Amino acid sequence: MRVNKYLALCGLGSRRHVETLVTAGRVRLNGVVITDLATLIPEDATVTVDNHPVKPADDKVYILLNKPSGVVSTTYDPQGRSTVLDVIRNNPKQYSKLLNSVRLYPVGRLDYHTCGLLILTNDGALTKQLTHPSTHVDKIYHATVDRPVTKAELETLSTGVKIDGVKTAPASFTYLKHDRTQIQVVIHEGRNRQIRKMFETLNIKVIHLIRLQEGKLRLGNLPSGDWKFIRKSQII
Repeated sequence: MRVNKYLALCGLGSRRHVETLVTAGRVRLNGVVITDLATLIPEDATVTVDNHPVKPADDKVYILLNKPSGVVSTTYDPQGRSTVLDVIRNNPKQYSKLLNSVRLYPVGRLDYHTCGLLILTNDGALTKQLTHPSTHVDKIYHATVDRPVTKAELETLSTGVKIDGVKTAPASFTYLKHDRTQIQVVIHEGRNRQIRKMFETLNIKVIHLIRLQEGKLRLGNLPSGDWKFIRKSQII
């Protein structure tokens, strides 16, 4: 089995993501760093990522986290900032019973200042299904902005604007509670800081951004920084 498939089955993310782990020299096979994506993993091999042993999981785990602002959506941050795994460890619940033996990774990302619904899992296939552009899984956000947005501007955003040189896919931008500074956003793309950058094209600043839903899964009344186990059937 090729190393990228092996790591994806370990729940470390999509094959494209795990390939970056290999090329960055973070993966070892029987103690030796590997960077060749064509490397084959023997059945009895010992594989580590960042010096932590990994292996394909028999049991899949799914967690819904209400990510706070000021936390990075990664498992490790070289700048020493708090990560989503730190948040889970700080609110242990059943952590010692189950999660110590499972390698969890976030499905997609919320930027540092964005809060709300974030899924963590060791299910690489689900991660690919939710993050691949071809699947068009809707994500719903509530944005608070620094000035009233006109109907014409909502239409412009919904039709698509160019960010980082590429036009965004059609989306939905609508008012919430007849307040023109409170906007519901529905997108299926997952580009870096996409919603904030879209508003910035119209000189509008996002003051607060929270993700409320992804696929069928809703954040509900889960408190900020809290998490719970969920079933795959609740997501898709």
